[in-house]
Amino acid sequence: MRCDPNTYRVLEIEKALAIVAGRCRSELGVARAFRSSPARDVESLRRRFDLLRAYSSAVARRGDYPWDQRVTPMEGLVRDAKTYGWLNGQELVKVRNSLILSSRIKVRLKEDCSEFEALRDLLRHFPDWEEELGRLEVLDEDGALYDGASTKLKELRFKGRELRSLARQRWNEILSNGSLASMLQDRVLTLRNGRFCALVRLDMAGSFPGLVVERSSSGNSVYVEPAPILPLNNRMAVIAGEEREEEQRILRALTEMLLSREGALLETDRGLGYLDLLNAQVELLSESSWVVPEVSNDRSFKLRSARHPLLGERAVPLDVSCGEHARMMVITGPNTGGKTVALKTVGVCVYLSWLGFPVPCAEGTVVGNLGELLADIGDEQSIEQNLSTFSGHIKQLRYIMESAKDRSLVLLDELGAGTDPEEGSALGVAILEFFLRRRCLLMATTHYNRIKLFAMTTPGVEAASMEFDSTTLQPTYRLLVGIPGSSNAILIAERLKLPREVIQRAREEMETRSDGTEALLKGLEARRAELEERLREVEALRAHLQERERLYEEKYGRILSDSEGIIRETRAKAQGIIKRAEEEAKALLKELRDKSHAEAQRTYQRDRDRLRKLGQAVEDLGRDVMEASPLPGPQSLSVGDPVEIRGSAVKGELAQVDGDHGVVVSGPMRIRVPLKKLVRSSSPLPVPQSRVLVSSPEKVSSSIMVRGMTLDEAMPIVERYLDQAYRAGYGEVEIIHGRGEGILRRAVHDLCRRLPFVESFRLGGPGEGGHGVTIVRFAR
Repeated sequence: MRCDPNTYRVLEIEKALAIVAGRCRSELGVARAFRSSPARDVESLRRRFDLLRAYSSAVARRGDYPWDQRVTPMEGLVRDAKTYGWLNGQELVKVRNSLILSSRIKVRLKEDCSEFEALRDLLRHFPDWEEELGRLEVLDEDGALYDGASTKLKELRFKGRELRSLARQRWNEILSNGSLASMLQDRVLTLRNGRFCALVRLDMAGSFPGLVVERSSSGNSVYVEPAPILPLNNRMAVIAGEEREEEQRILRALTEMLLSREGALLETDRGLGYLDLLNAQVELLSESSWVVPEVSNDRSFKLRSARHPLLGERAVPLDVSCGEHARMMVITGPNTGGKTVALKTVGVCVYLSWLGFPVPCAEGTVVGNLGELLADIGDEQSIEQNLSTFSGHIKQLRYIMESAKDRSLVLLDELGAGTDPEEGSALGVAILEFFLRRRCLLMATTHYNRIKLFAMTTPGVEAASMEFDSTTLQPTYRLLVGIPGSSNAILIAERLKLPREVIQRAREEMETRSDGTEALLKGLEARRAELEERLREVEALRAHLQERERLYEEKYGRILSDSEGIIRETRAKAQGIIKRAEEEAKALLKELRDKSHAEAQRTYQRDRDRLRKLGQAVEDLGRDVMEASPLPGPQSLSVGDPVEIRGSAVKGELAQVDGDHGVVVSGPMRIRVPLKKLVRSSSPLPVPQSRVLVSSPEKVSSSIMVRGMTLDEAMPIVERYLDQAYRAGYGEVEIIHGRGEGILRRAVHDLCRRLPFVESFRLGGPGEGGHGVTIVRFAR
């Protein structure tokens, strides 16, 4: 998409970019934000958004990427190196810091690319610097060369240390000489301009053996090179000079090494700036109400709850679209009502979208295939160019009309203003007809009734207005689509305390010259207000029904939970009774084997009633299980249907129906049960295989809502839900935690990292809930 300089200026794009740049951590990121240009086409734009989403998911999955606050742009250093031929140690350390950070980021990117393929576009900005970093290790953190930077440097520094040691020995000999020591102002050997000197009393300067260098700042003493140390100072000066030459030689070699890869250095700068900018965008997504818009191939756009970034949370959100139902929208309404802000909000949001940036809108925002952004907004009056306001607008309009194509988005403020209303409105209608033939998208604002009527009666043109509260005489800044609005100039003048007689005379003049249009508009506005009141009532009723539905779901969930507990309890009782019956039956058989036929008959008669009671208890418990089961009642079943036996975990296929009984085949078993105990199974029959069967919980949803809960409330629920969902056989589930401050999201992600059966997780994409939802994939 293309944006001409005038449009860039009147939309105040640079101020909007400053909001994103303000979250960058380095000059590189700030420069990248302000130098960003719109994508060339829809595919390029999609790749930018894919990269942003991949980076955001990688950060959410594994934490922030490496960063170093000391990183600085290398472009200026490269320019200085080419100008002066070498960089000093501190400058080389700055380059090294950037290359070390680049290498660390590259390692992380390679790890993440296996999971987030879109990050490969970022990886190409980070070349390999292993060899160069190895050679730059000869510098310490302050930029000084280590002794081992070269063999010659090591030898020279060793000689210098030997000479300094010898000089101190000779100084100690001077101090041991009482006559010489008494001439000294200070017994400390000082270094002046790289040469060892003694501080001698002024009155003894002519007697002390040596060369006077300079007078002290106090004037009471002089600096003297002692005669025994003078030859050593000379030799040290020669060694120091050779050492400086060797250091410069090494620094020049390191500089030439870096300049040989000038292109790679500048590419690394771009990569670090891009990553810093991506990090700033992710912060916007997580800390404020900004979203990544969806991309469409259609020549249209749809902004949901759009806010101008310079107004932030103070802005009244706008829902505005163009190109879906109509290619033009004409916005009317009072002065100071927000018409110009609406145009700028659309322009800024569309431009940010085409940069590949997040936008201050809500989920569901869509940006389409647009080729140019052209705007005429504000006062173009110029004394230097002898342009009036009207002439300035016409000059810009001429440029827009010459540039506009079918993929252009045109924004025109106060169409036809600045001249006679009749001529201005006629010119405005003609301009709209021109752009309608060009089939470009257009949004315009106006006060003229003729243009309002054109918008209401022309196919492909939609009328809209900025709402005005006639009760409070204040604008509400809400955009109302479908109904044009009145300018309300007299009401606003009255609110601003214009004299009453002027207001009254204006109303009389309006009544005598009215053509009925204003009355029609006021009638439409009243009808709209009535419909909005009814809509609010419907919305309130819907909210009430949703709350009732939520309470019902909660109650139903508790019932299901309680019924599962009852089933478990009754099954345990039944197993206990059956076990006792088996034990007593075994004891009875043993007793019968040990007795005669007559005695066995008497024993059997005695214990028969007790066994019958045990059997009845088992049947009663089975009936309790049936009554506690939450599954639906009997259904119409046919042979071949997958079924399960109510109150048990047995599933199989209905093989035969015999009256009110059926035969169920489950694996190697054939079970005859009453039909009323069978229910159709919604899950496929298990394939027989050798495995360990683990019972899975029933009635597990594919998503869970914990938005609005505290950490202490939410996390046990999430952990229990993930365990149940995994055992229920889900491959992927959703956790709805909301956007908020990200506290619940981070806690959910920490839990997912700890659970062994979680294979991966990510934030929701477009249409999945965005940053308010985490998608969890289970290991299989």
